Amino acid sequence: MIVITGATVHLGNVLFRKLVNMNKKVRVLILPGEDIASLEGLKVEKVEGDVRLPDSLRKAFEGAEIVYHCAGIISILPGQQKQLYQVNVLGTRNVVNVCLETKVKRLVYTSSIHALSEPSPGIVIDESREFNPENVLGEYSKSKALGTLEVLKGIEKGIDAVILCPSGIIGPHDYRISEMGKLIVDFVKGKVKARVSGAYDFVDVRDVAEGLILACEKGRKGECYILSGQQISVQQLLKFLEGISGVKAPSFKIPRQAARAAGFFNALYCNLMKIKPLFTPFSIDVLASNSLVSCQKAKDELGYSPRSIYDSIKDTVRWFKQKGIV
Repeated sequence: MIVITGATVHLGNVLFRKLVNMNKKVRVLILPGEDIASLEGLKVEKVEGDVRLPDSLRKAFEGAEIVYHCAGIISILPGQQKQLYQVNVLGTRNVVNVCLETKVKRLVYTSSIHALSEPSPGIVIDESREFNPENVLGEYSKSKALGTLEVLKGIEKGIDAVILCPSGIIGPHDYRISEMGKLIVDFVKGKVKARVSGAYDFVDVRDVAEGLILACEKGRKGECYILSGQQISVQQLLKFLEGISGVKAPSFKIPRQAARAAGFFNALYCNLMKIKPLFTPFSIDVLASNSLVSCQKAKDELGYSPRSIYDSIKDTVRWFKQKGIV
């Protein structure tokens, strides 16, 4: 029996589909009252629960051999520290402890590239970087670093776990429309009128899901593997979208500091209106940060092989069109 936490969100949903197609018996942890539209039409055993509630995890993990812990909060908004800590840190601690209690054979934990301490510009980010919550960018990154430390503590206690650090996830089956999904949707709708400088490493959600499965099968206990894709500038990303959608990419460029200031007020507005922001000070800072990432270890040890980011963008646009979102 395989259990997935976070199976209704982007990565968890694609992972679930892959495992079902492999004829694996899968059970998913669903928050009470959660929208499960992404699971409609799929054969699945559902158990209501919450990573913040250990008793519900015990019920979900009963009889499980493998747990994929994908549940977590991804937020670029300020003021989310408490919720991030409760879910990404304490929730991960609960998952680890219940895995130990129920004698789960392997825990596959989805961390983040942001959980790794960032080196100076020009130095490649690889698995030699430490998980130091005091040397990362933003509260989300700090929560993922702390959550990863909880998994490492569990490994010291005897749990067989492997840690995966994906870069920026993009791709189809984005039912809840992620931050990058929103950028793509807004672009195709002609709502993106300006751009900023910077670059980031993006990876296809299908490749990350495949990487999780490979890590479960081949990953060494206690090891961390980066699942990255391709570094791409904002300008090139928008040019790809222009070629795919036929919508003209904006030529107007906003200076970074001006974009960061605007992002502050945009974040306040979106927080108030309960909508997903297109950009915030954190996202502007990320685009200006070091995004030179290596996934060579995952390639060598797991057989990981990410596709081109152009194909990912093309497939994402096609999926949003098929779903009538654009």
